Amino acid sequence: MRPKASDFPSPVIVTSSEEVARLCNKLKQEPFVTIDTEFVREKTYWPELCLVQLAGAEDVAVIDTLAPGIDLAPLGELLDEPGCIKVFHAARQDLEIFLHIFDRLPQSLFDTQVAAMVAGFGDQVGYDSLVGAITGQAIDKAHRFSDWSARPLTKAQIAYAAADVTHLRTVYLALRKQLEDEGRLRWADAEQAVLTSEETFRPDPRRLWEKLKARTNNRRMLGILREIVAWREQEAQNADIPRQRVIRDESLLEIAAIKPNSIEGLARVRGVTRGFAEGKMGQGLLEAVRIGESLPDADLPKPPSKSDRIRPSAALVALLRVLQTAKCEQHKVAPRLVASSDDLDRIAVGETEVEALKGWRREVFGLDAQALVRGEIALAVVKGCVELQRVAPEGEPVEVE
Repeated sequence: MRPKASDFPSPVIVTSSEEVARLCNKLKQEPFVTIDTEFVREKTYWPELCLVQLAGAEDVAVIDTLAPGIDLAPLGELLDEPGCIKVFHAARQDLEIFLHIFDRLPQSLFDTQVAAMVAGFGDQVGYDSLVGAITGQAIDKAHRFSDWSARPLTKAQIAYAAADVTHLRTVYLALRKQLEDEGRLRWADAEQAVLTSEETFRPDPRRLWEKLKARTNNRRMLGILREIVAWREQEAQNADIPRQRVIRDESLLEIAAIKPNSIEGLARVRGVTRGFAEGKMGQGLLEAVRIGESLPDADLPKPPSKSDRIRPSAALVALLRVLQTAKCEQHKVAPRLVASSDDLDRIAVGETEVEALKGWRREVFGLDAQALVRGEIALAVVKGCVELQRVAPEGEPVEVE
Protein backbone atom coordinates (compact mmCIF):
# COMPACT_ATOMS: atom_id res chain seq x y z
CA MET A 1 0.00 0.00 0.00
CA ARG A 2 1.41 3.38 -1.03
CA PRO A 3 1.95 5.86 1.83
CA LYS A 4 -0.18 8.97 1.94
CA ALA A 5 0.98 12.43 2.96
CA SER A 6 -0.75 11.92 6.31
CA ASP A 7 1.39 8.82 6.95
CA PHE A 8 4.56 10.92 7.29
CA PRO A 9 5.59 12.66 10.54
CA SER A 10 4.59 16.31 10.85
CA PRO A 11 7.43 18.59 9.74
CA VAL A 12 9.45 20.36 12.44
CA ILE A 13 10.85 23.83 11.79
CA VAL A 14 14.48 24.08 12.96
CA THR A 15 15.71 27.54 13.92
CA SER A 16 18.65 27.05 16.31
CA SER A 17 22.20 25.70 16.03
CA GLU A 18 21.50 23.15 18.78
CA GLU A 19 18.52 21.76 16.87
CA VAL A 20 20.55 21.53 13.66
CA ALA A 21 23.28 19.57 15.45
CA ARG A 22 20.82 17.22 17.15
CA LEU A 23 18.93 16.53 13.91
CA CYS A 24 21.98 16.01 11.70
CA ASN A 25 23.78 13.79 14.22
CA LYS A 26 20.73 11.52 14.28
CA LEU A 27 20.31 11.46 10.50
CA LYS A 28 23.97 10.53 9.98
CA GLN A 29 23.14 7.10 11.40
CA GLU A 30 20.51 6.35 8.75
CA PRO A 31 21.17 4.49 5.47
CA PHE A 32 19.75 7.38 3.46
CA VAL A 33 18.26 10.83 3.93
CA THR A 34 16.23 12.83 1.42
CA ILE A 35 17.19 16.48 0.89
CA ASP A 36 15.85 19.53 -0.90
CA THR A 37 16.41 23.28 -0.69
CA GLU A 38 14.46 26.46 -1.24
CA PHE A 39 16.37 29.53 -2.35
CA VAL A 40 16.08 32.83 -4.17
CA ARG A 41 18.44 34.00 -6.91
CA GLU A 42 16.72 36.64 -8.98
CA LYS A 43 18.87 39.50 -7.68
CA THR A 44 22.12 37.73 -6.81
CA TYR A 45 24.88 35.73 -8.49
CA TRP A 46 25.09 33.23 -5.63
CA PRO A 47 21.84 31.54 -4.57
CA GLU A 48 20.55 32.76 -1.19
CA LEU A 49 19.70 29.61 0.72
CA CYS A 50 16.42 30.03 2.62
CA LEU A 51 15.44 26.49 3.69
CA VAL A 52 16.91 23.01 3.80
CA GLN A 53 14.40 20.17 3.99
CA LEU A 54 15.51 16.81 5.41
CA ALA A 55 13.64 13.55 5.92
CA GLY A 56 14.73 10.35 7.64
CA ALA A 57 12.80 7.31 8.72
CA GLU A 58 11.31 9.13 11.72
CA ASP A 59 12.12 12.78 11.14
CA VAL A 60 10.88 15.43 8.74
CA ALA A 61 12.53 18.78 9.34
CA VAL A 62 12.75 22.17 7.67
CA ILE A 63 15.87 24.11 8.63
CA ASP A 64 15.37 27.87 8.54
CA THR A 65 18.80 28.84 7.24
CA LEU A 66 17.97 32.54 7.65
CA ALA A 67 17.39 32.22 11.40
CA PRO A 68 19.74 34.63 13.25
CA GLY A 69 23.04 33.05 14.30
CA ILE A 70 22.20 29.56 13.02
CA ASP A 71 25.26 27.32 12.50
CA LEU A 72 25.00 24.94 9.53
CA ALA A 73 28.30 23.13 10.18
CA PRO A 74 26.52 19.94 11.39
CA LEU A 75 24.63 19.90 8.09
CA GLY A 76 27.97 19.93 6.28
CA GLU A 77 29.08 16.97 8.40
CA LEU A 78 25.90 15.09 7.48
CA LEU A 79 26.57 15.76 3.80
CA ASP A 80 30.13 14.43 4.29
CA GLU A 81 28.98 11.14 5.84
CA PRO A 82 29.82 8.41 3.27
CA GLY A 83 27.64 5.77 4.93
CA CYS A 84 24.46 7.82 4.53
CA ILE A 85 23.17 8.21 0.96
CA LYS A 86 21.96 11.74 0.19
CA VAL A 87 18.91 11.54 -2.06
CA PHE A 88 17.94 14.55 -4.21
CA HIS A 89 15.69 15.14 -7.18
CA ALA A 90 17.36 17.19 -9.94
CA ALA A 91 20.33 17.81 -7.67
CA ARG A 92 22.45 20.30 -9.61
CA GLN A 93 21.20 23.53 -8.08
CA ASP A 94 21.15 22.03 -4.57
CA LEU A 95 24.72 20.80 -4.99
CA GLU A 96 25.87 24.17 -6.31
CA ILE A 97 24.48 25.79 -3.16
CA PHE A 98 26.18 23.32 -0.82
CA LEU A 99 29.47 23.64 -2.68
CA HIS A 100 29.32 27.42 -2.26
CA ILE A 101 28.48 27.20 1.46
CA PHE A 102 30.79 24.36 2.52
CA ASP A 103 33.41 24.51 -0.28
CA ARG A 104 32.93 20.82 -0.95
CA LEU A 105 30.32 18.56 -2.51
CA PRO A 106 28.17 16.07 -0.57
CA GLN A 107 29.31 12.43 -0.54
CA SER A 108 27.27 9.38 -1.58
CA LEU A 109 24.68 10.94 -3.88
CA PHE A 110 21.56 9.58 -5.55
CA ASP A 111 19.59 11.76 -7.97
CA THR A 112 16.09 10.42 -8.56
CA GLN A 113 15.69 12.43 -11.79
CA VAL A 114 18.72 10.69 -13.30
CA ALA A 115 17.58 7.34 -11.93
CA ALA A 116 14.10 7.87 -13.38
CA MET A 117 15.55 8.43 -16.87
CA VAL A 118 17.54 5.21 -16.56
CA ALA A 119 14.39 3.45 -15.34
CA GLY A 120 12.31 4.57 -18.31
CA PHE A 121 10.22 7.42 -16.89
CA GLY A 122 11.14 9.77 -19.73
CA ASP A 123 13.47 12.71 -20.27
CA GLN A 124 14.12 14.94 -17.24
CA VAL A 125 10.92 13.90 -15.52
CA GLY A 126 9.67 16.45 -12.99
CA TYR A 127 9.28 15.67 -9.30
CA ASP A 128 5.49 16.09 -9.34
CA SER A 129 5.10 13.69 -12.26
CA LEU A 130 7.45 11.14 -10.75
CA VAL A 131 5.69 11.20 -7.39
CA GLY A 132 2.36 10.75 -9.15
CA ALA A 133 3.63 7.85 -11.26
CA ILE A 134 5.20 5.97 -8.34
CA THR A 135 3.00 6.81 -5.35
CA GLY A 136 -0.27 7.87 -6.95
CA GLN A 137 -0.18 11.00 -4.79
CA ALA A 138 -0.58 14.58 -6.09
CA ILE A 139 1.73 17.35 -4.91
CA ASP A 140 0.17 20.65 -3.86
CA LYS A 141 1.70 23.27 -6.16
CA ALA A 142 0.16 26.33 -4.50
CA HIS A 143 3.43 27.60 -3.01
CA ARG A 144 5.74 26.83 -5.91
CA PHE A 145 6.48 30.51 -6.49
CA SER A 146 6.71 31.60 -2.86
CA ASP A 147 9.25 34.18 -1.78
CA TRP A 148 11.19 31.83 0.48
CA SER A 149 13.26 34.68 1.91
CA ALA A 150 10.18 36.33 3.48
CA ARG A 151 9.53 35.72 7.16
CA PRO A 152 7.55 34.50 8.98
CA LEU A 153 6.84 31.30 7.07
CA THR A 154 3.27 30.04 7.05
CA LYS A 155 2.26 26.53 8.07
CA ALA A 156 1.19 25.92 4.46
CA GLN A 157 4.65 26.92 3.17
CA ILE A 158 6.37 24.61 5.64
CA ALA A 159 4.07 21.72 4.69
CA TYR A 160 4.73 22.36 0.99
CA ALA A 161 8.50 22.42 1.52
CA ALA A 162 8.39 19.23 3.59
CA ALA A 163 6.43 17.38 0.90
CA ASP A 164 9.48 17.64 -1.35
CA VAL A 165 11.39 15.23 0.88
CA THR A 166 8.68 13.00 2.36
CA HIS A 167 7.42 11.52 -0.91
CA LEU A 168 11.02 11.41 -2.13
CA ARG A 169 11.72 8.56 0.30
CA THR A 170 9.10 6.39 -1.37
CA VAL A 171 10.32 7.40 -4.83
CA TYR A 172 13.93 6.57 -3.96
CA LEU A 173 13.12 3.13 -2.56
CA ALA A 174 10.97 2.25 -5.58
CA LEU A 175 13.53 3.43 -8.12
CA ARG A 176 16.45 1.77 -6.39
CA LYS A 177 14.62 -1.56 -6.21
CA GLN A 178 13.67 -1.34 -9.89
CA LEU A 179 17.23 -0.52 -10.94
CA GLU A 180 18.63 -3.33 -8.79
CA ASP A 181 16.08 -5.83 -10.14
CA GLU A 182 16.90 -4.83 -13.73
CA GLY A 183 20.66 -4.73 -13.20
CA ARG A 184 20.80 -1.02 -14.04
CA LEU A 185 22.06 0.48 -10.81
CA ARG A 186 25.53 0.82 -12.34
CA TRP A 187 23.97 2.75 -15.24
CA ALA A 188 22.58 5.30 -12.81
CA ASP A 189 25.88 5.44 -10.92
CA ALA A 190 27.72 6.20 -14.17
CA GLU A 191 25.31 9.01 -15.05
CA GLN A 192 25.57 10.55 -11.59
CA ALA A 193 29.38 10.68 -11.70
CA VAL A 194 29.24 14.20 -13.17
CA LEU A 195 27.58 15.37 -9.94
CA THR A 196 30.67 14.47 -7.93
CA SER A 197 33.01 16.80 -9.84
CA GLU A 198 33.46 20.40 -8.69
CA GLU A 199 34.19 21.36 -12.32
CA THR A 200 30.52 20.70 -13.07
CA PHE A 201 29.56 23.58 -10.81
CA ARG A 202 32.64 25.81 -11.15
CA PRO A 203 33.24 26.21 -14.89
CA ASP A 204 36.41 27.90 -16.08
CA PRO A 205 35.53 31.61 -16.63
CA ARG A 206 37.80 31.61 -19.68
CA ARG A 207 35.62 28.99 -21.34
CA LEU A 208 32.30 30.75 -20.82
CA TRP A 209 32.66 32.77 -24.05
CA GLU A 210 31.84 29.58 -25.94
CA LYS A 211 28.26 29.69 -24.61
CA LEU A 212 27.61 32.98 -26.39
CA LYS A 213 28.02 31.20 -29.75
CA ALA A 214 29.56 34.15 -31.63
CA ARG A 215 28.98 33.72 -35.36
CA THR A 216 32.48 34.54 -36.50
CA ASN A 217 35.78 32.88 -37.37
CA ASN A 218 37.70 36.05 -36.44
CA ARG A 219 40.09 34.79 -33.77
CA ARG A 220 40.94 38.31 -32.56
CA MET A 221 37.26 39.00 -31.90
CA LEU A 222 36.98 35.67 -30.09
CA GLY A 223 40.05 36.52 -28.02
CA ILE A 224 38.49 39.80 -26.91
CA LEU A 225 35.20 38.05 -26.24
CA ARG A 226 36.98 35.50 -24.04
CA GLU A 227 38.61 38.26 -21.99
CA ILE A 228 35.50 40.37 -21.50
CA VAL A 229 33.26 37.41 -20.66
CA ALA A 230 35.79 36.25 -18.04
CA TRP A 231 35.93 39.83 -16.71
CA ARG A 232 32.12 39.92 -16.39
CA GLU A 233 32.08 36.60 -14.53
CA GLN A 234 34.54 37.88 -11.95
CA GLU A 235 32.64 41.15 -11.54
CA ALA A 236 29.33 39.32 -11.10
CA GLN A 237 30.83 37.07 -8.43
CA ASN A 238 32.52 39.92 -6.60
CA ALA A 239 29.38 42.07 -6.58
CA ASP A 240 27.05 39.05 -6.08
CA ILE A 241 24.72 40.12 -8.87
CA PRO A 242 23.48 38.17 -11.92
CA ARG A 243 25.76 38.26 -14.97
CA GLN A 244 23.18 39.98 -17.13
CA ARG A 245 22.90 42.81 -14.60
CA VAL A 246 26.60 43.57 -15.03
CA ILE A 247 26.25 43.73 -18.81
CA ARG A 248 24.14 41.72 -21.23
CA ASP A 249 25.41 39.08 -23.66
CA GLU A 250 24.34 41.12 -26.68
CA SER A 251 26.45 44.06 -25.55
CA LEU A 252 29.50 41.84 -25.01
CA LEU A 253 29.20 40.45 -28.54
CA GLU A 254 29.03 43.98 -29.95
CA ILE A 255 32.00 45.12 -27.86
CA ALA A 256 34.08 42.18 -29.07
CA ALA A 257 33.23 43.12 -32.66
CA ILE A 258 33.84 46.90 -32.54
CA LYS A 259 36.64 46.88 -29.92
CA PRO A 260 35.96 50.26 -28.22
CA ASN A 261 39.07 51.89 -26.73
CA SER A 262 37.53 54.88 -24.98
CA ILE A 263 34.67 55.86 -22.70
CA GLU A 264 32.94 57.50 -25.66
CA GLY A 265 33.23 54.38 -27.79
CA LEU A 266 31.99 52.14 -24.98
CA ALA A 267 29.04 54.43 -24.25
CA ARG A 268 27.88 54.10 -27.87
CA VAL A 269 27.43 50.33 -27.49
CA ARG A 270 23.80 49.29 -27.32
CA GLY A 271 22.80 48.55 -23.74
CA VAL A 272 25.73 50.43 -22.16
CA THR A 273 24.90 53.62 -20.28
CA ARG A 274 27.17 56.63 -20.04
CA GLY A 275 27.35 56.16 -16.29
CA PHE A 276 28.52 52.56 -16.70
CA ALA A 277 31.15 53.56 -19.27
CA GLU A 278 32.54 56.28 -17.02
CA GLY A 279 32.53 54.15 -13.87
CA LYS A 280 34.83 51.54 -12.41
CA MET A 281 33.18 48.69 -14.29
CA GLY A 282 33.52 50.55 -17.58
CA GLN A 283 37.23 51.03 -16.96
CA GLY A 284 37.64 47.35 -16.12
CA LEU A 285 35.78 46.33 -19.27
CA LEU A 286 37.94 48.59 -21.46
CA GLU A 287 41.05 47.07 -19.88
CA ALA A 288 39.76 43.58 -20.72
CA VAL A 289 39.27 44.73 -24.33
CA ARG A 290 42.87 45.99 -24.40
CA ILE A 291 44.15 42.69 -23.04
CA GLY A 292 42.27 40.83 -25.76
CA GLU A 293 43.66 43.13 -28.44
CA SER A 294 47.24 42.64 -27.26
CA LEU A 295 47.18 38.83 -27.11
CA PRO A 296 49.73 37.10 -29.36
CA ASP A 297 48.14 35.30 -32.30
CA ALA A 298 49.19 31.95 -30.87
CA ASP A 299 47.15 32.61 -27.70
CA LEU A 300 43.91 33.44 -29.49
CA PRO A 301 41.10 30.89 -29.23
CA LYS A 302 40.17 28.88 -32.27
CA PRO A 303 36.59 29.02 -33.49
CA PRO A 304 34.53 25.89 -32.84
CA SER A 305 35.39 23.54 -35.67
CA LYS A 306 32.51 22.40 -37.81
CA SER A 307 33.99 22.24 -41.28
CA ASP A 308 36.69 19.68 -40.42
CA ARG A 309 34.17 16.90 -39.92
CA ILE A 310 32.72 14.99 -42.83
CA ARG A 311 29.09 15.97 -43.30
CA PRO A 312 26.94 12.95 -42.36
CA SER A 313 24.13 11.67 -44.52
CA ALA A 314 20.90 13.19 -43.26
CA ALA A 315 19.05 10.02 -44.19
CA LEU A 316 21.51 7.84 -42.26
CA VAL A 317 21.25 10.08 -39.21
CA ALA A 318 17.46 9.82 -39.45
CA LEU A 319 17.74 6.01 -39.49
CA LEU A 320 20.03 6.11 -36.45
CA ARG A 321 17.47 8.24 -34.66
CA VAL A 322 14.75 5.68 -35.43
CA LEU A 323 17.05 2.93 -34.15
CA GLN A 324 17.73 4.96 -31.01
CA THR A 325 14.02 5.41 -30.33
CA ALA A 326 13.30 1.72 -30.95
CA LYS A 327 16.11 0.50 -28.70
CA CYS A 328 15.12 2.92 -25.95
CA GLU A 329 11.52 1.70 -26.14
CA GLN A 330 12.78 -1.86 -25.90
CA HIS A 331 15.02 -1.16 -22.91
CA LYS A 332 12.71 1.43 -21.33
CA VAL A 333 15.31 4.17 -21.01
CA ALA A 334 15.14 7.87 -21.93
CA PRO A 335 16.55 8.49 -25.46
CA ARG A 336 18.40 11.70 -24.50
CA LEU A 337 20.36 9.66 -21.96
CA VAL A 338 21.59 7.25 -24.62
CA ALA A 339 22.80 9.50 -27.45
CA SER A 340 22.85 13.18 -28.37
CA SER A 341 22.34 14.58 -31.86
CA ASP A 342 26.09 15.14 -32.07
CA ASP A 343 26.67 11.49 -31.13
CA LEU A 344 24.44 10.38 -34.01
CA ASP A 345 26.27 12.62 -36.48
CA ARG A 346 29.64 11.25 -35.39
CA ILE A 347 28.52 7.63 -35.50
CA ALA A 348 27.13 8.19 -38.99
CA VAL A 349 30.58 9.20 -40.32
CA GLY A 350 32.33 6.30 -38.61
CA GLU A 351 33.84 7.97 -35.55
CA THR A 352 34.43 5.67 -32.59
CA GLU A 353 35.37 8.00 -29.71
CA VAL A 354 31.73 8.75 -28.97
CA GLU A 355 29.97 8.56 -25.59
CA ALA A 356 27.10 6.55 -27.08
CA LEU A 357 29.62 3.83 -27.98
CA LYS A 358 30.91 3.41 -24.42
CA GLY A 359 29.77 1.59 -21.29
CA TRP A 360 26.15 0.61 -20.94
CA ARG A 361 25.17 2.81 -23.92
CA ARG A 362 27.23 0.55 -26.15
CA GLU A 363 25.21 -2.45 -25.01
CA VAL A 364 21.84 -0.75 -25.41
CA PHE A 365 22.46 1.17 -28.66
CA GLY A 366 26.06 1.58 -29.77
CA LEU A 367 26.78 -1.87 -31.18
CA ASP A 368 23.58 -1.93 -33.23
CA ALA A 369 24.19 1.65 -34.38
CA GLN A 370 27.60 0.72 -35.77
CA ALA A 371 26.12 -2.39 -37.40
CA LEU A 372 23.44 -0.22 -39.06
CA VAL A 373 26.12 2.15 -40.42
CA ARG A 374 28.08 -0.83 -41.80
CA GLY A 375 24.95 -2.14 -43.51
CA GLU A 376 24.85 -5.31 -41.41
CA ILE A 377 21.35 -4.75 -40.06
CA ALA A 378 18.18 -3.19 -41.42
CA LEU A 379 15.08 -1.74 -39.79
CA ALA A 380 11.67 -3.22 -40.52
CA VAL A 381 8.13 -2.66 -39.30
CA VAL A 382 6.60 -5.83 -37.89
CA LYS A 383 3.09 -5.71 -36.41
CA GLY A 384 3.34 -1.98 -35.89
CA CYS A 385 6.76 -2.07 -34.18
CA VAL A 386 10.26 -1.33 -35.46
CA GLU A 387 12.45 -4.43 -35.41
CA LEU A 388 16.05 -5.17 -36.41
CA GLN A 389 16.84 -7.61 -39.18
CA ARG A 390 20.28 -8.97 -39.92
CA VAL A 391 21.38 -8.47 -43.54
CA ALA A 392 22.82 -11.63 -45.12
CA PRO A 393 25.97 -11.40 -47.28
CA GLU A 394 23.78 -11.67 -50.38
CA GLY A 395 21.91 -8.57 -49.24
CA GLU A 396 18.69 -10.22 -48.09
CA PRO A 397 17.53 -9.27 -44.58
CA VAL A 398 17.10 -12.06 -42.02
CA GLU A 399 15.34 -11.70 -38.68
CA VAL A 400 17.53 -10.83 -35.68
CA GLU A 401 16.97 -13.20 -32.78
